[in-house]
Amino acid sequence: MKKIMLSDVRENKDIRVYMERGNDVLCAKGFTEHSFIHSELCAKNAAKILEELGFSEREQELAKIAGFMHDIGNVVNREDHAHNGAIIAFTLLSSMEMEAEEIATVVSAIGNHDEKTGTPVSPVSAALILADKSDVRRSRVRSRDVASFDIHDRVNYSATESQVICDKENGEIKLCLRVDTEHSTISEYFEIFLERMLMCRKAAEFLKMRFALEINGTKLM
Repeated sequence: MKKIMLSDVRENKDIRVYMERGNDVLCAKGFTEHSFIHSELCAKNAAKILEELGFSEREQELAKIAGFMHDIGNVVNREDHAHNGAIIAFTLLSSMEMEAEEIATVVSAIGNHDEKTGTPVSPVSAALILADKSDVRRSRVRSRDVASFDIHDRVNYSATESQVICDKENGEIKLCLRVDTEHSTISEYFEIFLERMLMCRKAAEFLKMRFALEINGTKLM
């Protein structure tokens, strides 16, 4: 068995093909960008959360791998992509001879990252949830025709700045957003993202922290 690193996963041609095609599927369906930019951000932020909370380097690396691969199931369909992604990740990581215990950590995180069916089940899982749900930004909107935007496009397009801050000393993980209310209202953000924010609260609590949401300098959760 091998100690698989994010660099091994990132360079695996099969993984890259499935992730690229998954993003193509979402493009055809009209969903926001789920490219390698999103994958790399999730990997980075999930590991950063665990690092700042004092988790081991290996747990941080597993969070990077889970963060990078978490949307691979979109190659099948957006619906049930978390479960499909977990099975695909299991097959690919097994072929790379990753240790079974570590595969279990990664696939359970991937399989539980979607707010419809998931819940935090491990530190890696909780960190992935927080990293994934915090990636709200203008550049994820594929269309530049503002007149054609639906509510999801408007909310993402309105987010001009997004940052996750882990404050261990005060026991708080905070998502700070800067929202341009010319394109979307704060209420619209909650209309489509409330379920995700409640999942972030559960993830933070799993890590023995509180979750806070701050929009335009005002704390709303």
